[in-house]
Amino acid sequence: MVENVEKKIKPVSKSFVIKLVIFIGIGYFVFSIFYKLPNPASLKEYKVVPLSTHILDRNGKLLYEIYREQSRTAIKLDQLPKYVAQATIAIEDKDFYKHGGVSLFGGMLRAIKDTVLRQKLQGGSTITQQLIKSALLTPERTIRRKIREIILALWTERIFSKNEILEMYLNQVPYGGAAYGVEEAAKIYFSKHAKELTLSEAALLAGLPQAPSIYSPFYNPDLAKERRNSVLKTMYTAKYIDKNTYEKETQKVLKINPPKTSINAPHFVFYVKYQLEQVYSLQQIEEEGLKVTTTLNLEVQKQAENILKNELEKIKELDVTNGAILVTRPPTGEILSMIGSVDYFATASGAFNVATALRQPGSSIKPLNYAVGLDRKLVTPATVFLDVPTCFLAAGQPKTYCPVNYDGQFHGPTQLRFTLGNSYNIPAVKMLAYNGVENFIASASAFTISTFKDPKKYGLSLTLGGGEVKMTEMAQAFSAFANRGIAKKLVSILKIEDKNGKVLYQLKDPNLIKDVKKSLPSPNFFAITGSKAISQETAFLISHILLDNNARSAAFGDHSYLIIPNKAVSVKTGTTDDKKDNWTIGFTPNFLTAVWVGNNDNTPMNPYLTSGVTGAAPIWNQVMSYVLKNQSDLWPVRPADVVGKQVCWDNGTLAEKKEDGSESCQSRFEYFIKGTEPISSVTMKELLPINRDSGRLTQVDDPNIELQEKTVIKDMFSIYCVDCNHEGEQQQTIKL
Repeated sequence: MVENVEKKIKPVSKSFVIKLVIFIGIGYFVFSIFYKLPNPASLKEYKVVPLSTHILDRNGKLLYEIYREQSRTAIKLDQLPKYVAQATIAIEDKDFYKHGGVSLFGGMLRAIKDTVLRQKLQGGSTITQQLIKSALLTPERTIRRKIREIILALWTERIFSKNEILEMYLNQVPYGGAAYGVEEAAKIYFSKHAKELTLSEAALLAGLPQAPSIYSPFYNPDLAKERRNSVLKTMYTAKYIDKNTYEKETQKVLKINPPKTSINAPHFVFYVKYQLEQVYSLQQIEEEGLKVTTTLNLEVQKQAENILKNELEKIKELDVTNGAILVTRPPTGEILSMIGSVDYFATASGAFNVATALRQPGSSIKPLNYAVGLDRKLVTPATVFLDVPTCFLAAGQPKTYCPVNYDGQFHGPTQLRFTLGNSYNIPAVKMLAYNGVENFIASASAFTISTFKDPKKYGLSLTLGGGEVKMTEMAQAFSAFANRGIAKKLVSILKIEDKNGKVLYQLKDPNLIKDVKKSLPSPNFFAITGSKAISQETAFLISHILLDNNARSAAFGDHSYLIIPNKAVSVKTGTTDDKKDNWTIGFTPNFLTAVWVGNNDNTPMNPYLTSGVTGAAPIWNQVMSYVLKNQSDLWPVRPADVVGKQVCWDNGTLAEKKEDGSESCQSRFEYFIKGTEPISSVTMKELLPINRDSGRLTQVDDPNIELQEKTVIKDMFSIYCVDCNHEGEQQQTIKL
């Protein structure tokens, strides 16, 4: 009996179990898709945002709240100029009036390809899908959310007409900051109603929703213009506008009004917001109540703002209208203060952040050039450069390059310490020619300068500021000198917490000290991480030269704005030849301040600023004095492999003791990387062709020539006759 029952009960097969599991799994997945699926009919009720993100300074003081505007000003589609809708359709969804909510053969296939090949869920969204995603769904990037988005998009197209969907989109999507909907965007960016927008303005707004911060006319005006022109091009391609209109509109200059809102350190705040958007979605930032503690010290920021405003008022007669300041901590990369323009709210250009913009650095780039030569052991601080009339002819270049010094003078044989300290141009060009432009550009990347890429685009004027850089990257590059060779990337955020207080991110650095106003100890250099740009020996030598007031006194005097009383501060100025940019960058082991003055429209300033100690230097001096007020005097520590020697003032060779106890020459003390110091005193004599009448060096074809033994000094390219007549001396041409 039992056997018969057992025979009737058949064992369950493995295939049946697998099928059952798959069926249950599919059922659960389908259930999860439709569970609490929003009703698209609610799209008419614009979403309310519950929690704003707070951006705080390092001490918890509020800088800014990021939030979605709770009340939108809805506008009817038929009240807008046609090109407002056309611009959006052209750039976002050219087949909007053809598809049923999802573009299978356009965006969807592209999205699937990117998802498979790049292992990253991509968009490919139509205007209808973007509306759904913005208003009804969470920002998560999952297959489930994408399927829900597609279902709701198809459903929405059955409920509403195309024009209704387009109208809701224009009233719903984010255009940056608190601007939600085209009417609010028009008010914030242009101080007008959306119905009053010009074609060019409409094109700019249409390009914003894809990446509001990246294309922000406040943060990235150049990218905003490029994006606007891309929108206009798509409108021309779609035949919404003709070629003449396209060409005319792309040339128009847009007048953007800065937002009138309560905000501290606005340039820094939008810099931080941009950093956040690299990690979090716009919806998370604006809706999920993040608490962002930044590196900024509001006291330092306010003081720097006041100094900049007051000092620029004093030099407005010198055709200077703007300035920028960046204060950082080299060992950690923390930004303590960032001022991108003198007054964010004063004019349309006030919102422009010069601290993150490309400008020519002038002579402030020279320390990097000399550092490369020192690090490669091509030169020492005592190496002689002949500052004499010189032209350079590079292979393949039809014209010679003949640099001149800012004072219009030539200073003869000058050792590296003094060529850098006094910022002489001709020796700096020789240093770059000796390094090689390619080697210098390759080394610049280790200093974290990213804009120098193709050596073919630059010549020897690069060492005089002929290539554009960002102030933020100059601060990073100079941190290598303060950090014993390590270039530290800048950071702007200390901690991020969610609405429940859970820590999502926290900066961990052994050199991090919250209260930067108290006297800070010397940094723990062994704990500094970053890009190894140069050796600690080279970093010491450059730092020491830049704090040596004697090394720069010939050009700047004994009592210039480059001196901070009772503090050892390394500092370098820079002014471009065209007088458009004036810089001062200085540092200690714990603090760095960079200052720029000029004009946002690149108009030149008064030539008086070329002295190097007007314009940026007084501002720098006041800011740095404030930052160092309670700080101990910290000198750069000499590494074990840096040795000191007495060298001759005239030729940089070793000063030796004679038998009678006197020195072989008038000498001075100098530091060297061990193994590069001079080993003997050498006075060079050579037979030279001399003109009998003038006593000057001459050419071999001179009929009045006479060979005479003369004392000479040489550098890597030229020869200098010490006891010759140099009046009316001809330029030397160096072929490279």
